Amino acid sequence: SILMNERVFNEYRRDGFVVMDGLLSPQECDQLRQRMAEIVDEMDVPDHCRITFSTDHDEQLKEQGNADYFITSGDKIRFFFEKGVFDDKGEFIVPKQRSINKIGHALHAYEPLYKKVTHSPKVQGIAKKLGLVSPVILQGMYIFKQPGIGGEVTPHQDATFLYTEPLGRVMGLWIALEDATVNNGCLWFIPGSHNSGITRRMVRTHKGTLPLTDFVGREQQYDEDKFVAVPVKKGGVVLIHGEVVHRSAVNTSDDSRHVYTFHLMEAQDTRWSADNWLQPSEELPFPPLYTK
Repeated sequence: SILMNERVFNEYRRDGFVVMDGLLSPQECDQLRQRMAEIVDEMDVPDHCRITFSTDHDEQLKEQGNADYFITSGDKIRFFFEKGVFDDKGEFIVPKQRSINKIGHALHAYEPLYKKVTHSPKVQGIAKKLGLVSPVILQGMYIFKQPGIGGEVTPHQDATFLYTEPLGRVMGLWIALEDATVNNGCLWFIPGSHNSGITRRMVRTHKGTLPLTDFVGREQQYDEDKFVAVPVKKGGVVLIHGEVVHRSAVNTSDDSRHVYTFHLMEAQDTRWSADNWLQPSEELPFPPLYTK
């Protein structure tokens, strides 16, 4: 059974991550991908992506538009594109389906199929097995990792972006909707790196200043040799501790690497930082994972 035997549980605590096969069936993966293809087909390209460059002022407007669009996406379903997919008039120069980097950050709340997976008995069982008392869902997103252009994700810790006091209250679930391999950009981790805290945070800046977010603290340099590749079969999930260091390489292959990923926080005795980019809203407070 997927529900964690002690070995899996201990591996997560020791390494800061663990892979579990078979969270979703191949059919469930295909349904999620099919629904996402429909969402992309129906998508209107956001206005700020269509701002054409002619002056520095346009450049600033575009940057402001990008920043606003991102920072207010926590309770919406929004589209984030790979670099270089628009011409200078804001028209696609690659096929629409191939243009997107990710869609987020409230898929878990507003898309029925994604909501069902997020709150599935298996996911609730994993959280219970890990001892989570009142987990809430922070964000849900779909990552495409497009063939040939799916960008690199540099080494990071999720708690840099999703900071809590105390630390250690955030966990990502990263579900492979097709095989994630070394060739198409699977995750790489430094085992045991979740025990050293974090060295920097991304925080909201003062109102009225650009950029809307900034980093405080120092960027850590990591030894390349310490990373291990973590391939995942279609339907498998990686549990990711909020402080484990991980990255993924550019997808240089001809295959995409679609993923649905969401983050949980143990809300009991935890303070979510008001400086985080992501904030609950009146429309969407962070929803409890456990359904009655």
